[in-house]
Amino acid sequence: MKQNIIKRDEVRPETVDTRQWETPPVDIHENDDELLLIADLPGVAPDQLKVNLESDQLTIEGYRSPPEDRTALRHESPSWDYRRSFAIPRIFDAKKVNAELKDGVLTLYLTKGQAAKPRQIPVKAG
Repeated sequence: MKQNIIKRDEVRPETVDTRQWETPPVDIHENDDELLLIADLPGVAPDQLKVNLESDQLTIEGYRSPPEDRTALRHESPSWDYRRSFAIPRIFDAKKVNAELKDGVLTLYLTKGQAAKPRQIPVKAG
């Protein structure tokens, strides 16, 4: 049996992420309709924030940039980047996830699908 070997036109060296990620503190609250996730991400601008929900994995990544017009005289922050991942049950509707970033606080609203919401089952007299 003859096998074809496919050659890549473009060769790229492997890249390794050498960043040291900070784990932001997170508060999580739940009610019958949604899960509310609140994460502290000081210094992160909305255009430097990524929130991904893929399958059952929620990932938050935020990047802080030092001021461009300043020279650092002292640097005590261990990292300028944040990352946190969560295993999320598939009961949430990915199309109804909302995110807000205000004053360095990310608020995520994960709406539960109808099948996950508690409901009262009426009982008929026989």
